[in-house]
Amino acid sequence: MALETKSTLTDETVEKLQDLVRINMDSHQGLLDAADAIDDDAVATVFRATATERSLFAEELKAYVEWNDESAPQEQSFAAKVHQAWMNCRAKLNGGDPHVVLIEAEYGEDQIKEAYEDALKDNPGSAMNELLQSQYAVVKKGHDRIRDLRDAYSKK
Repeated sequence: MALETKSTLTDETVEKLQDLVRINMDSHQGLLDAADAIDDDAVATVFRATATERSLFAEELKAYVEWNDESAPQEQSFAAKVHQAWMNCRAKLNGGDPHVVLIEAEYGEDQIKEAYEDALKDNPGSAMNELLQSQYAVVKKGHDRIRDLRDAYSKK
């Protein structure tokens, strides 16, 4: 078995990166939609900043997928589109209530955090581990911030 490098990733690693590209794209768009749906400028700013991080992560991961002569996802998953439509409906029905939007946003944050945890667990020793650990730390911080906001707004 050859040693994996960033330019000779295994098929399994490339597949995980493709999954992470897609979920970062899902998260980016979902957070932008949440920012537009919420009736709280401070929380909308948090959503937009986190969305920017996710877009940068997707682009960074795409580069490694393409460097390994594979195609990187170019659009969100169908499941994410459905979840975003549901979030938008709930937000409109609840008048942009921050707590309702934060509940849905935190659900999306659970998904991306879990995807990184799975990628790190399923590919120990991958040449991508350092980058994935770095991105995961930021994802977890974003998840925790949105979870904490959700909890704070539940008490209002």
